[in-house]
Amino acid sequence: MKTWDRPGLALDRATKAGAVNAAQSALPNEDGVADGEAFRAIDRMREALSGMATGGLSPAALTLAFFDWWIHLASAPGKRMELAEKAGQNWGLLLAYMAAAATRPDAPPCIEALPGDNRFRAEGWQKQPYTVWAQGFLLCQQWWHNVTRNVPGMTPHHEDVVSFAARQLLDMFSPSNIPFANPEVIHKAMETGGANFTQGFRNWLEDVSRMAMKQPPVGTEAFRVGSDIAATPGKVVYRNHLIELIQYAPATENVMAEPILIVPAWIMKYYILDLSPHNSLIRYLVARGHTVFCISWRNPTANDRDLTLDDYRRLGVLAALDAISAIVPEHRIHATGYCLGGTLLAIAAAAMARTEDQRLASVTLFAAQTDFSEPGELALFIDHSQLHFLDSIMWHSGCLSADQMAGAFQLLRTNDLVWSRLVHDYLIGKRTPMTDLMAWNADPTHMPYRMHAEYLQRLYLDNELAAGRFIIDKRPAHLQDIRIPMFVVGTERDHVAPWRSVYKIHYLTDTDVTFVLTSGGHNAGIVSEPGHHGRVFRIALTRDVDPSVSADEWAAAAKSKNGSWWPDWVEWLASHSAPERVPPPDFGAPKKGYLPIDDAPGTYVYQR
Repeated sequence: MKTWDRPGLALDRATKAGAVNAAQSALPNEDGVADGEAFRAIDRMREALSGMATGGLSPAALTLAFFDWWIHLASAPGKRMELAEKAGQNWGLLLAYMAAAATRPDAPPCIEALPGDNRFRAEGWQKQPYTVWAQGFLLCQQWWHNVTRNVPGMTPHHEDVVSFAARQLLDMFSPSNIPFANPEVIHKAMETGGANFTQGFRNWLEDVSRMAMKQPPVGTEAFRVGSDIAATPGKVVYRNHLIELIQYAPATENVMAEPILIVPAWIMKYYILDLSPHNSLIRYLVARGHTVFCISWRNPTANDRDLTLDDYRRLGVLAALDAISAIVPEHRIHATGYCLGGTLLAIAAAAMARTEDQRLASVTLFAAQTDFSEPGELALFIDHSQLHFLDSIMWHSGCLSADQMAGAFQLLRTNDLVWSRLVHDYLIGKRTPMTDLMAWNADPTHMPYRMHAEYLQRLYLDNELAAGRFIIDKRPAHLQDIRIPMFVVGTERDHVAPWRSVYKIHYLTDTDVTFVLTSGGHNAGIVSEPGHHGRVFRIALTRDVDPSVSADEWAAAAKSKNGSWWPDWVEWLASHSAPERVPPPDFGAPKKGYLPIDDAPGTYVYQR
């Protein structure tokens, strides 16, 4: 076993290096004056303590955005006159609708809810007076959108932040969240004699107590890791401080010659791709004759604070490739990355191409960005002020907690993840049924301080990878060097990696790219097994010699198909593999130091 394979050694080296750097920074400079590290530590402590009260949001960033909006709106009389006119128009529309609805209960609405807004879809909302309340709210929401958008001279990022904040405040006071204004809640109260509120209060108490005791949500006990989910048979064949590599047992007599390596994001537990047997992508691949390996990332703690993004490349992707090459020698590998794991895989593949490392047969990216110039709503929480504030919080704690990560994602979809649950579980008093995907979502991970700070700064803020400035081993890693075929999946309703951002891989590589745009969101669009009702996707191949087209032009021209994209991916993998089948490899390679250690799903997946 290599020396750096020993658990903890890489961390010890990183920690010692950090200590040396800290000591050096405290020494006097050439002028005999310390460089102020102690003073900066005071500022970091103040910001870390402030973060406890603000949920990790930078007050300075929010204040700057608000004043940018207020100053420019105050100095734009034309914009204010336009808003006054729109307010009058909206009042006129609402009054006209109320007059029409008084004589015609089926009068058409004066405004429709935005796509994906299901708060007012229920039958009760189509009756008076509830429909008037819903229409008034939607008109108010539309007006505030106009108030916070297209303000002359305002910084686009600040415009996004203010608009997002206004939407959050409006959603808080939506009629659907008010018990006496929600017809579904009123009907349930009349039906149960108010018992729904008693049950809802019990549900709230149970949830609060579980949160206080750091227990998972109600219902997750029905989805046990290793038996109900993450249950595909296999063995851990390699372990270092950062990963466990799982090799899955074959399900066919013969297998494809080229194995598959799956690199999930360490922002999530790997078994999103190995949920229940019916929707496990890993089980699906194994059943179709593929030898599958998957990385299970360690859940870092404060002791892992100095792990870097390059540590994840070396001890993660490259270490896994070394192990697979020993277990399945003389065959190239189909590498697959999901979300942040896909971004890391793209970086690793570019660095490998530069050094003429030819172990990869293809690269597949699931909802993974390589150009972060348009990263979607997640960019609301990423600017220089917010990043400095977050950096101080992580500096203090050593890692970004799972609660902070979950809170950021919930803010992006409060109607689906917060307010709808409040209404259903606490006002109607009926528990939302737990699913395997929800149980997985309740099993989060932490982010090491140094790695996450590098990731946000270098990729999100500075966009170094797309700009060709991301340095690996003292040289830039260029995605243009990748010459192997790529299969890239984007999802239509992705709030984390918007599909148009994912599509930009076409502009950054000089190779054949098969792109898939599937229905669903960041997770549900990927966990899209055959037989899943209502799934639709578009697929098209862009060769390296084809002219570039925009994302919308591609979507208009791409072939649309019903069902899951999984079979098309398996067909694509087969077309880029050797035609002959071979006997499945043994677990591990004991003679080369890769012994089967544990049964799947290993031990790292249980870390909290």
